[in-house]
Amino acid sequence: MRLPAEWEKQGFVQLTWPHKDSLWYEVEKVQLCYTKIAEAILRYEPLVIVGRSEAECRQDLARCANELGLSLDIDAIRFAECDINDTWARDHGGISVLGADGSKYVLDFVFNGWGLKFAADLDNQITRGMFSQGVFASDVKRVDMRPYVLEGGSIDTDGEGSLLTTTECLTSLNRNEYLTKEEIEKHLSKAFGLKRILWLDHGTIAGDDTDSHVDILARFCSNDTIAYTSCDDPSDENYASLKAMEEQLKTFRTLDGKPYRLVALPLPDAMYLDDYRLPGSYANFLIINGAVLVPGAGSAKDAQVEETLRKVFPERNIEVIDCRPLLSGHGGLHCITMNYPEGYLA
Repeated sequence: MRLPAEWEKQGFVQLTWPHKDSLWYEVEKVQLCYTKIAEAILRYEPLVIVGRSEAECRQDLARCANELGLSLDIDAIRFAECDINDTWARDHGGISVLGADGSKYVLDFVFNGWGLKFAADLDNQITRGMFSQGVFASDVKRVDMRPYVLEGGSIDTDGEGSLLTTTECLTSLNRNEYLTKEEIEKHLSKAFGLKRILWLDHGTIAGDDTDSHVDILARFCSNDTIAYTSCDDPSDENYASLKAMEEQLKTFRTLDGKPYRLVALPLPDAMYLDDYRLPGSYANFLIINGAVLVPGAGSAKDAQVEETLRKVFPERNIEVIDCRPLLSGHGGLHCITMNYPEGYLA
């Protein structure tokens, strides 16, 4: 088994649509942001949208595209109808693995609302629903991973057997606390065909309620490059933790024993909802076929990050999308998407 890297050829990206009765703050603004992301994805690869009603999704998309002045081919989108609690596809979506013989699998882990913090009984059934509605190609097999709890945002890979994750998330209570860290390593190594796990013991961003998902902290960009969230302001509450993470990243080595090329991405300027600091992160980018979609924060740092990532991904277009509305739900662009490899879409 092999867990592919995000930069490998993709078959489609999944979004789960935020309907008007969902938990989102100012859902109309969130829908506009989703529509921008949907339009960007469709220019590079197929898109599947999961929603409680295809008709409702189409209506929302048409309204948002018209308001934004976007040319959006809604008929090019594949829809699946499922009851949903929330819309964080990265965490309730299936995780794809490939067999050496070309076999294709989607591992359907338990999603329990980030350690029983939020209702997830419906979201936990979405991957099963997508299979029953024929979204996946006939040769793709769903593998039920119950009772193991795992969210896609908590792991990142180089596609060559290295997994990057955080100790705080994977060993947290209400996920898999019945397992020791060593047992967790064995489970993940077997499921994903891993050679090793790189555990980050530091790294938190204020406002994050995922117990430090790695996809807001540090990301593989290639087998020898890691982009990470950096903070150089000693007065910032995130400073000490992110500096400790940076120092640990410097100790990591590639599979051939060399230091990683580390690319620092600035922490976005502090943003608040009332008095609650929101967990902004430029590391929450999405790699798709031919492009990297970056969550913009509406400041001069957006252009700085765009230029930085242009050097990291010279063969891909770098597109910055203002994702500030998503922060009201304590997440970002990568959090609301799930990518699947080439050949997975029916």
